Amino acid sequence: MVIPWPSPDDHSWPAEPDSGPADEDARLAAAVARRLGGDPTVRHEPVRVSVQNRVVILTGIVADPRARRAAGELAWAVTDVADVCNALRLSEPRRPRR
Repeated sequence: MVIPWPSPDDHSWPAEPDSGPADEDARLAAAVARRLGGDPTVRHEPVRVSVQNRVVILTGIVADPRARRAAGELAWAVTDVADVCNALRLSEPRRPRR
């Protein structure tokens, strides 16, 4: 007799099945967001993080080039990231009123 599902005493099966690439992308997006939120250079910048097929996409407008560079480096430092598309733009400098 073949049982198509594990018995309660069979611990060789994972607790939850692997849900595939979408869950991996969500996990990576959360990891990158946590990393960005913990860095004082990027913490208060409006950076949006999305991930597709392990490629991190950073979008938004940041105050200075240092924040843009830091966000890209922090995203690259996350394990399992295949590539980073740093599409962050710099905010326009405010012009003094006349």
